[in-house]
Amino acid sequence: MSEHTQHRAGTSAGGAPPSSRDRAVARSRRVGWLWFAGAITVLAGLFNVVEGLVALLDRDYYLVGPSGLLVFDLTGWGWLHLIVGTLAVLTGIALFAGAQWARVVAVALAGFNALAQLAFLSAYPIGCVIVIALDVLVIWAVIVHGDESTYEIW
Repeated sequence: MSEHTQHRAGTSAGGAPPSSRDRAVARSRRVGWLWFAGAITVLAGLFNVVEGLVALLDRDYYLVGPSGLLVFDLTGWGWLHLIVGTLAVLTGIALFAGAQWARVVAVALAGFNALAQLAFLSAYPIGCVIVIALDVLVIWAVIVHGDESTYEIW
């Protein structure tokens, strides 16, 4: 690498140490992405809760072919979506509160939920694709922008 392309830790572009304003802006961006991840986690969780309730309460809403659904019947998928959705909403709220454990749980839940939505795809294609996209956004936001060890709400 040339000297111009190397990033030197602890210095800004001019060679001077980063100002407190620069650090505050960088920290604010990371916190903003974590808030974004929290909001998307809550939104995806609410979609899951609705999917689960619909599966449990309206048996004729989802179109299930003669081969059935993968792994579970419609009631099983309803309970799975309801439980995962509730956990996702609670994890998203914990992300807002700054809980460190919520980052790991958010990534794990989003990954599991994306796989579950993929298996449920034959019954509800458009909704599942939307939730999978939201899960990918959550994983990206938490992993790429969640490097701040502590952050505050206000």
